[in-house]
Amino acid sequence: MRYSPIIDATELLSLLDSDQLVIIDASNGPEAKTNYLQSHVKGARLVDLDTQLSNVPVDPANGGRHPLPAVKTFTQTLGNLGITAGSHVVIYDDKNGSNAAARFWWMLRAIGHSKVQVLDGGLAAAKRHELPLRSGEERVKAVEPYPAEKWLLPISTLEEVQRVSRHASNKIIDVRSNARYRGIEEPIDAVAGHIPNAVNIPLSNNLDEQGYFKDAAELKQMYIASLGDELASDSIIHCGSGVTACHTLLAFDYAGLDIPKLYVGSWSEWSSNNLPVARDGSFKP
Repeated sequence: MRYSPIIDATELLSLLDSDQLVIIDASNGPEAKTNYLQSHVKGARLVDLDTQLSNVPVDPANGGRHPLPAVKTFTQTLGNLGITAGSHVVIYDDKNGSNAAARFWWMLRAIGHSKVQVLDGGLAAAKRHELPLRSGEERVKAVEPYPAEKWLLPISTLEEVQRVSRHASNKIIDVRSNARYRGIEEPIDAVAGHIPNAVNIPLSNNLDEQGYFKDAAELKQMYIASLGDELASDSIIHCGSGVTACHTLLAFDYAGLDIPKLYVGSWSEWSSNNLPVARDGSFKP
């Protein structure tokens, strides 16, 4: 059975009594733990992007700001969260699923777990549809580490992106805001601009004005128009550090397209390696 990568709040409400259901709150930021303790969807377990979904490096030139943890480390994290091969995992965050929720979704799919969905509209949708909320910690019964040994979804490397960028041989999609892509602003990384020959399709294009995913057919039309004759599986998706790019990977899957390659290091790795930078259509070698 193929599970849609997203689930709406009404459907989640109907599943709350299921023994297989594991809800994850993947909200991120300095106030995430405080906000979680004040209010979260009943039963949700908190996951931290930096310490559980990443192997944060000393030097972003080697893997970017949020490189993936070792698979063994991730499978241990899943066991500590009580997630087994039979679990139905539903993830939300406070940014319409566009931050760590999509990253966690991709990581689970990348070890072969298909029964995982992101709550459409995120925490705001949970509150809007009056899902039961509670405060404080949740009791979690740890289980054995998840049975997986390697990442199964395609991952791109700095070397591959350099080669593709030079020859424009495949589509490189940058999902950051247009202002960051054009080099007008850069609130996080040291260098502003984008990878030469990358095209900009901000992840916000995946959502409607209320923060819900657009219709699958509409998303499919948008991405097929961008890809032209190229296969989705040959494309490379990146963002600032391999997190929000997963929102677009999820959108591809939701649209019925193959999941493209994730460039985990993304702009934070590229811009830390003294590589060519493009700004507003100009090229800085």
